[in-house]
Amino acid sequence: MGSWALVVPTEEVDRLDGGHVFASPHPRLAAHVLSYAAQDYRQHERRLWRMTPLGVLTLSIDFESPVRRLESGVELPVSAVIGLRDRPLVAEELPGRSHGISIGLTPLGAYALFGLPLREIANTVVGAGDLLGARGGLLAEELAETRGWAARFRLLDERFTEWLGPGLEAPILGAWQRLQSTGGRVRVDRLADEIGWTRQHLNRRFREQIGLSPKTAGRVARLNRAAVLMTGPRSLAEIAAVAGYADQAHLNRDFRALTGCTPTEYRRKR
Repeated sequence: MGSWALVVPTEEVDRLDGGHVFASPHPRLAAHVLSYAAQDYRQHERRLWRMTPLGVLTLSIDFESPVRRLESGVELPVSAVIGLRDRPLVAEELPGRSHGISIGLTPLGAYALFGLPLREIANTVVGAGDLLGARGGLLAEELAETRGWAARFRLLDERFTEWLGPGLEAPILGAWQRLQSTGGRVRVDRLADEIGWTRQHLNRRFREQIGLSPKTAGRVARLNRAAVLMTGPRSLAEIAAVAGYADQAHLNRDFRALTGCTPTEYRRKR
């Protein structure tokens, strides 16, 4: 399990680089699946890992996994789904082999794949089998028996194409896409006007289907924009202005609230 902020397509899908390899799904799945990330490495020491809110749901299918526990002490499922979040997820990983695939899903893809309102899994980690049923176990077996990451990625393309059901309501999908394309720089009142709904109705329907409120989804989109800018040379004051924060103090407050660390700390760890 890891951050999807740095997932990029690669043509070398049959060679692991540092224990990881990334690939894009088939173009027909582009609206539903963001990327595939395979991992095969052995962790020799206990470590902590942090997942920040990125507007992405993660489905992990593990062939072999070390023990992972939340801060509360709750042990994570071997194969799991991480819902949309408005707060960081911190867990410890004990020594052991991590071998499997993580799939980054858009809200549209998760809604169509799991067939339930995403509010039911927001800010939670649930077993993949709880959402996929018997399909999840069969898919894990098929993937484990398939040789080569490229063939495994093709198998995922096939299964997801078969399994996708009805998607989000068109107004909700449109509102989500507007928030993403503007980096969260559109007011909820304006979104509601564009859709032709009241603000209250938009809030209710959006939260039910996406799992977050439109305002929170906008905050996460703005955070993502700022995080991308932090990979470059801009100062934090410049990043705050470009990403749509009132000032650097606003960036600092929002960043800490959503990620659990300051922008300076985040940048240092990249």
